[in-house]
Amino acid sequence: MTGTQVTAATIRPAVPADRAAIERLLAESGLPTMGVAGILRGHADDFFVAEVDGPERTLVGVAGLEVCGGTALLRSVAVLPEWRSQGLGRELVRRVVCHAEARDLRALYLLTMTAEHYFPRFGFERIDRGEVPEEVAATLEFKSACPATAAAFMKRIGR
Repeated sequence: MTGTQVTAATIRPAVPADRAAIERLLAESGLPTMGVAGILRGHADDFFVAEVDGPERTLVGVAGLEVCGGTALLRSVAVLPEWRSQGLGRELVRRVVCHAEARDLRALYLLTMTAEHYFPRFGFERIDRGEVPEEVAATLEFKSACPATAAAFMKRIGR
């Protein structure tokens, strides 16, 4: 899969070597890093990154999936503040949703404390946390990284 150019950043599937940069970006954005290393070790292409060239390659955005059987948790959506409002977050989420559809997943779930008004534009609907399937509710992010006050959302995909 080739990268997509958005503004001056290229979006591409992540590789295991992106781990430190992804975890740094998530930490700077106040998002949990639990479980990221394991996903990148086993299925790095379940994450997408936005990078810019310069003296050094710099990651400026990220979004990923944590696959749980036939569903997945959309997680780790972050864009550096100076790169926001340029379409990077939208394109990262779009790429992750398309990737989930290509994997024949039935639904995507997410938790958010700050972006409740952002995800409905992608077809996500707010749900009660009790409606989240057990395999998603059992993830580290769901159980311990996101507080019980985080809003839960779901998007049906696939057939």
